[in-house]
Order: sequence, then C-alpha cells, then structure tokens
Amino acid sequence: MQILITGGTVFVSRYIAEYYVKAGYDVYVLNRNSREQSKGVKLIQADRHNLGEILRNYSFDVVIDTAYTANDVDLLLNALGSYKDYILISSSAVYPEYAPQPFQEDTQLDVNKYWDQYGMDKIAAEAALQNRNPNAYILRPPYLYGRMNNVYREAFVFDCALTNRKFYLPGKGDMKLQFFHIHDLCRFMDIILEKRPGRHIFNVGNKDTVSIRRWVELCYNIAGKQAEFVNVYADIEQRNYFCFYNYEYCLDVSKQYELMPEVKPMYEGLKEAYAWYTDHEGSVNKKKYMDYIDRNLM
Repeated sequence: MQILITGGTVFVSRYIAEYYVKAGYDVYVLNRNSREQSKGVKLIQADRHNLGEILRNYSFDVVIDTAYTANDVDLLLNALGSYKDYILISSSAVYPEYAPQPFQEDTQLDVNKYWDQYGMDKIAAEAALQNRNPNAYILRPPYLYGRMNNVYREAFVFDCALTNRKFYLPGKGDMKLQFFHIHDLCRFMDIILEKRPGRHIFNVGNKDTVSIRRWVELCYNIAGKQAEFVNVYADIEQRNYFCFYNYEYCLDVSKQYELMPEVKPMYEGLKEAYAWYTDHEGSVNKKKYMDYIDRNLM
C-alpha cells in the first residue's frame, strides 16, 4: 500500500509515518525537509502551499492529512494525482463549549472560546474536504498522547516529579480530561481502511475520562515518585501554571468502540510516553509553568 502523509516530522504525523513504515507499507511524507526525517520514509520535499506539479504523477492508496485550514485541504486536493482514500485528522476543538455533552458527531459545529481560531479553521478544513470528497473520513480526537508528543503536557508533570517538586493543582483537581493514545489512532485508521464503514465522521478517544489529580498521580508514579499537591484556588489563568485550559469536555466515542472495542490503558500509554521522553527531552516544546509558579504561587 502506498501512503501519503502530510508533515511526517512532528508528533502525530511522525508517529503515523513510522507506524506504517513498520507495517511494511511504502510511506511518503510531504514536508519542507526542515527537520530530521524518520527512517524508512520516502520524502517528497515541498511546501504544501506551493506544490505545483510535484504530486501529479503519484498514485496513493490513502492520503492521511493533518491540515489546519480549508486552504490546506484545497491546495493538496488540487495538486494530487490519483488516490483512493483520504483521512483527515481533525480535532474536538470543532465543538462549541456551550453545546450539550458528551459531544456527538452530529453536534452543531461552532467557535469554541477556548480554541478560537484553531477550532474554526478545523471546521473550515472539514467542510472543504466534505465538499470535494464526501467519501473521505474525518477523525476528531480529544487530547492525544504517547511517544513523540512534543506538547508540554505529560512531560511537564514528569519534569515536576523528576525534580521533586510539589504539584500545583487547579482547585481540588476534579476537572476531567479525555485522552486518546496515538497508537490507538493508527489502529483505528487501519480498521477504517479495512472495514470501510458507511459513517465518515468519527469522534475518537478513550470512553473513560480521568481527573487531572489522578492523571498527575499516574505521571508521578511512572516517574517513581509520589505526588504532593498544593491546591490553587486563586482567580488566575490556569494555563499560566498548568498544561490544560480550565475546560472540561467529553466526546461520545460509542461509534468508535463499535469498531474498536479495546484501547490502550492510560497507565501503559503514559509509561511509553515517559520512556520516550527520558531519551528525547529536547524534542518537547517546554513552557515556563515552573517559572510562573516560583514567581507567583510559592
């Protein structure tokens, strides 16, 4: 199978590329070659906003796209030669925070005040794809985690644990988060390509949410430490000292579970993330949460 993956050098697209290389497929990655490439991929070096004829003579079995905007989608579709299937990795940011939860695939899409333009751009990207290819598949994950995650989330908690810091927890720590392991995302794409379901839009994620307190405890435990908490009740922006917005939401992932009833347990997924992070600390885009805590909360 010939697969085209847009990007292929950072977290989601990189993991997907390496997953399919390991599966024995011909994996092409489309990027500007400004970062190290994964072993085994076939590079198509180009800016996706200036593709010209570079893709015209290729024939792909599947295109896996992480497009952020409608323009991203349109330019790629205009440039492609032949392809059979198209999968867009969208986002749960397309659902407005005020809509009834859990969000279902047919929930009315609108601006989300926490994700703002990012969410609106993903809505437009989905619409552009559906307009051009109604048979394409669209996946809407919550927070993705696992190996290669360059976003400072679980890595932030690992750092706090490894430096023996107390953890400054928003409120009582009962805010719930929903995750999906990057390996499960790839497994679900395999199932889609094999079973070709009639439904073309799927929420994807673990059906069970986890409190931020429990999530932090798991991260500390994996790092060999026990979390000691300082509860923060001050009226300050949570993202100044914590790695998630003060926003609790849940996706209805029942349609995913009908096709894929098993997902990776959170503890196992975080263990994999920790093992990767200890060897790739420099690959994570770190935020200055600790600096803010030291200056304002201690």
